[in-house]
Amino acid sequence: MKRVSILGSTGSVGTQALEVCVTHGFPVKGLAAHHNEVLLEEQTRRFRPHLVCIFDESRYQSFKTRVADLPVKVVTGIEGLCEAASMDEADMVLNAVSGMIGLRPTLAAIDAHKELALANKETLVTGGELVMRRAKEQNVPILPVDSEHSAIFQCLNGYRHCKVNRILLTASGGPFFGKTREDLRHVTPKDALNHPNWNMGAKITIDSATMMNKGLELIEAYWLFDVLPEQIEIVIHRESVIHSAVEFTDCAVIAQLGTPDMKLPIQYALTYPERMPCPTKALNLWEVGKLTFFEPDEETFTCLKTAKEAIRRGRLYPTLMNCANELAVQLFLDGKISFLQIAALNERALELDGSGEVTVENILNAEAAARELVLSSI
Repeated sequence: MKRVSILGSTGSVGTQALEVCVTHGFPVKGLAAHHNEVLLEEQTRRFRPHLVCIFDESRYQSFKTRVADLPVKVVTGIEGLCEAASMDEADMVLNAVSGMIGLRPTLAAIDAHKELALANKETLVTGGELVMRRAKEQNVPILPVDSEHSAIFQCLNGYRHCKVNRILLTASGGPFFGKTREDLRHVTPKDALNHPNWNMGAKITIDSATMMNKGLELIEAYWLFDVLPEQIEIVIHRESVIHSAVEFTDCAVIAQLGTPDMKLPIQYALTYPERMPCPTKALNLWEVGKLTFFEPDEETFTCLKTAKEAIRRGRLYPTLMNCANELAVQLFLDGKISFLQIAALNERALELDGSGEVTVENILNAEAAARELVLSSI
């Protein structure tokens, strides 16, 4: 019975992970959230964890007062997040925080020899070289939680000895599939947050609208599955039934299918290598009717080209792009830049020098440089 610490417990993945823990009786020993005191208090009272982290330091005293009657240790900030990732009481850490703040707790979990379920793609985008090397040295498994990477992981099970031709990374196409650049000039955050298939957090939903999410996933797949970037092919699949596929050297293609529900990949990471009943709707192909596939439009959704160029260069270039994107998305949500400016700022980030060694210090320096560039450009 795995004892779990969940980072990002009040977000979409975190709340669904807690449902899975309830279904299968997994003890929840750690919780961490950015600032949602009300929901984090509810979770703390329900699950009675050993430790809770409220990341926003300005809310630490307030939250500590809220749960003063409970026998729980309350911590805050990045050090608190790392403590939640490395606590002795947990066997597995689910990292579902948003953004590159997930990097240091990922490393902390690896160094503490915790089984790691990873839903924080920025960890591998910004520090993939460092993270995968550290995980190999510590013999720590990284189990992907993103639906696409979980699908690839499942397709590869039993075939690790076989040569892979291609990874077929599927994408819904987001809310603006088929639109032109002219169509996208005046879209609002409300428009971009209207995803056709998935219920996700704001940042990842905007990334889906720009298709940067698929660029980030391409980089993540590069690190997780040890293939060349050109072996990863993005396929628009509007129905979101095929979550991804793998083509082997004999041209056989194995795909993972299911209803668009994050509970399945979350549960598979938590229960691996076992499969257990999952509280999700079973797939009915008669209801689906048909599956369609399209090439991505990289001239309209230029974030894809930027991501491919970033991983082609390697080193700190994906970090620069990712950091620019995180800030640009927030500026768009705040109404300070247009939708198309997100992609333009991401592309500009690659003009910075990203040739340095991939270390935590250099990653943080790259983040600062990218932020300065974005803020000076608006």
